[in-house]
Amino acid sequence: MKPFKEINKMKYPKILIIIVTWDKEEYVLNLLESIETLIYEKEHFDILLIDNASTDNTVLRVSKEYPKVKLICNKENLGGTGGFNTGLKWASEQPDGKYDYLWLLDNDVVVNKHALIELVNLLEQNRDAAIAGSSMMQLDYPWRINEIGSYYNKANGSLIFNFHFMPVEKWRGTSMEELLKLPHDLSDFIPDFKPYIDVDYVAAASMLVRADVAKKAGIWNDFFIHFDDVEWCLRIGAMGYRVLASCRSIIWHLSSAAKIPTWVLYYDTRNSLSVMKKHGDKGYLIDKAVNYELKKAFYYALIGRLELANIIVDGVDDFANGITGKRNIKLPAMLNHREQHYSELPFMDIKVKKILIPWTVNMIATGLQEILVRVKLQRPELQIDFMKVSGMPEIIQFPKAHFIVISSKRFIRYINYLKLRDKYDLILQSEYQRIIGLSLIGGKIMFISNTNYCIRNSPKFFELCLLYFRKILTRWKIYGLTGRPKGFFMKIVGLSKSYIFTK
Repeated sequence: MKPFKEINKMKYPKILIIIVTWDKEEYVLNLLESIETLIYEKEHFDILLIDNASTDNTVLRVSKEYPKVKLICNKENLGGTGGFNTGLKWASEQPDGKYDYLWLLDNDVVVNKHALIELVNLLEQNRDAAIAGSSMMQLDYPWRINEIGSYYNKANGSLIFNFHFMPVEKWRGTSMEELLKLPHDLSDFIPDFKPYIDVDYVAAASMLVRADVAKKAGIWNDFFIHFDDVEWCLRIGAMGYRVLASCRSIIWHLSSAAKIPTWVLYYDTRNSLSVMKKHGDKGYLIDKAVNYELKKAFYYALIGRLELANIIVDGVDDFANGITGKRNIKLPAMLNHREQHYSELPFMDIKVKKILIPWTVNMIATGLQEILVRVKLQRPELQIDFMKVSGMPEIIQFPKAHFIVISSKRFIRYINYLKLRDKYDLILQSEYQRIIGLSLIGGKIMFISNTNYCIRNSPKFFELCLLYFRKILTRWKIYGLTGRPKGFFMKIVGLSKSYIFTK
């Protein structure tokens, strides 16, 4: 590949930048601002923004602040799939040769000034490749790699992210403004690596694709969100083209670690299984993937998130029934504890007399430390206990903290949980590091992230039984879908597997 200093000598192909947005006004404006800094001749790229019926001021502000951006406003939220398909259809209707490449971007990324030219350079020098994707860094931790492309595991349908969470120590402490301006090559920090690699998939957070190949491949499958870009990359790969990930094209994207599980679990479940059916290994391996999803559903039920458990099972059901597109999912609202006064939070409820906080909850990051200090001043009778595992050092995050200790051995730890049953009115559970046994203590559980929370009741036995029954029925549908025998013997095998898992 050409070194940085020679890139400006190349001829600039014509690019159509396609961005899809929905209710992310500030994010998309930040992205457009970063696009303005690109080392690429402005007359050689156009920007097409697809707005999925945003309810904020996105359309108004983009029209005013970036009048050269072409806007297409969908009448409803069509998701990432529908939004990008709107852009891909518009691009395919343009005269042949108007655009050499399409650059697909998520609305919540910011791009390094060299990001586009490095992708173009990569595809110009590798004519057998149709797609090139950027290395994705984490927006909340700018020195940490999120992925440099991914591989697709055909055996279970999972994605294997290259160098996931790997830190670039040299960048630690460098401002985002500086990182956006300087040229980078992540291969400099990875032993025995080169400036690009062949992969199965690069995310549409920053994906450059040849315009003629995109037209041949057709639009995305109707997934609404998630795994649509995975399927498209695999589809284009199956057409005989290479998919490349660049270490010199850098973007920053909000990391998945900062996103808590919600309604997207339905789409992740349904769509990942759909991709595996088309591109993965066949037969019983799909059954194994389904079993994994159903086990995940039971896990969410056990920790007290029955609503998430049910939408995962819904996702498997809809996969079995061939249902795609958008689904009307209604979940209880998450509340923002940073926007509420501490007097409005459940800690001030007089019915809450004893609170248990496990070692997984970061009192500083969540903002709970100051909140609970203020609550204690108002309610000195409130008992707050902190739980730690035997042998673990005491991580003191609260004045005059009182600790209770549970066993480091799993079986005994569950007995410890049962001994604490009904002794606490409110138990905190971290959304980032959940503890499966806490629900055995009973009472209400407060699931908390750094910004949001929700309160759920500990799962009841009959609720788990109902979900378990749904699991069996859903698995039975999949046996029919994959052509496995439905006889009495297979039924016994399926029930036995379920019984072993729950034990």
